[in-house]
Amino acid sequence: MQGSNGTGRRGAWGVVIIVLLVGVHLVRGGTEEWRAGGPPRPSAATAPDHAALAAGRAPRNDTTDAPRAPAPLPASRPERVRVPSVRVDAPLKEVGLDAEGWIDTPPAYEKNLAGWFSGAVTPGEEGTAVVVGHVDTPDGRAVFFRLGALDKGQRVEIVRADGRTAVFSVYGVEVVPKDRFPAERIYRNTARPELRLITCGGAFSQRTGYEDNIIVSAHLVDVR
Repeated sequence: MQGSNGTGRRGAWGVVIIVLLVGVHLVRGGTEEWRAGGPPRPSAATAPDHAALAAGRAPRNDTTDAPRAPAPLPASRPERVRVPSVRVDAPLKEVGLDAEGWIDTPPAYEKNLAGWFSGAVTPGEEGTAVVVGHVDTPDGRAVFFRLGALDKGQRVEIVRADGRTAVFSVYGVEVVPKDRFPAERIYRNTARPELRLITCGGAFSQRTGYEDNIIVSAHLVDVR
């Protein structure tokens, strides 16, 4: 089981059971549609290769991957997330489940703060790590506002407490409805280190918030 110190591993079923119950409300965010047009929305071309995933094959990026994937890393608490192509450089806060059983998020007033879900593996370990963040706040854009603009082959960097940086390559960016959140597919166990970045997106209403989630899927390609 995952300890409060952010090290160790939780089995894949622990994550799947949680998200099958609460995946619909995985990230709650956005209280005002203050900006015209809303956050960027992924194009159909950036969706992951679902056929390859269903067949157990690793989907390829549109750009050249590292020739040989590095070995999985041991557990180490993630401290920072960087996505240079969309100007994300933010500290990470450990998050768990809130009082209602939903995956929690960082405080809404913290514009440049993301959360690592401590019920899953640490980024770089074998399995699927999860990082969540708000798309906006009542005062403006938040840390993951531009997540939907990512493209295949772009990099996500996670700075870890052990001094290493796990570098992931994006192989899919998609929009999924919160009321049909594909939890088992998004959080399935993997034989390689994977990462999911998740925020809100889609249509917005003052009563119910955003209708969709933006999901970025990436796999480990380098360790620095």
